[in-house]
Amino acid sequence: MLAILDYKAGNQTSVRRALDHLGIENIITNDPDVLSKADGIIFPGVGAAGQAMDELTSEGLDEVLKSLIWQEKPLLGICVGCQILLDYCEENNTRTLSIIPGECRLFNPAWTEPDGTPIRVPHMGWNRVALKKDCPLFKGIPDEAEFYFVHSYHPAPKPDFIIAETNYGEDFCSVHGRPGLWAVQFHPEKSGAPGLKLLSNFHEYCLEAKNAQ
Repeated sequence: MLAILDYKAGNQTSVRRALDHLGIENIITNDPDVLSKADGIIFPGVGAAGQAMDELTSEGLDEVLKSLIWQEKPLLGICVGCQILLDYCEENNTRTLSIIPGECRLFNPAWTEPDGTPIRVPHMGWNRVALKKDCPLFKGIPDEAEFYFVHSYHPAPKPDFIIAETNYGEDFCSVHGRPGLWAVQFHPEKSGAPGLKLLSNFHEYCLEAKNAQ
């Protein structure tokens, strides 16, 4: 079973619908005991980083997440859940979880499209994700596959943690993490077949990790 973290940051139901479509047992929860017993955790979110962190800390979920990650519980962060795994977010001048070293930055409005026009912020639409290193999340996903993005801030982790980049005016990190702890800036649950495959790959990894224990 996969646990979808409930911290009032939105987007949980769309993730649940995607998992239901795949036939993957799941639950939306903020219960530390349920999170601990799950095969893996999906850490979604939409909205502002400051509000998301306030919700996490008010419920003590920040320390729960850190403890479970230290215990090597597989975790997938999505959108805001991707951003606040870092040390700091420029949005709301927010100190975030400091699980992965780096920060989250506002898109630079001086960046331009190939034709010289300024990029629009927020970034909304379908873009390719160029892998910089192998990642089991992308097993069986074609290189030309596109994923759906909607965000004004982008992750900028320490280079060692960059897994993939996407170009929007300039290249930015769109996937970061390490084995068993991944974060994607796009929304796999809204990205059609490639996104569903990524979620399925995460579930498969969780089951393999559980069986290896």
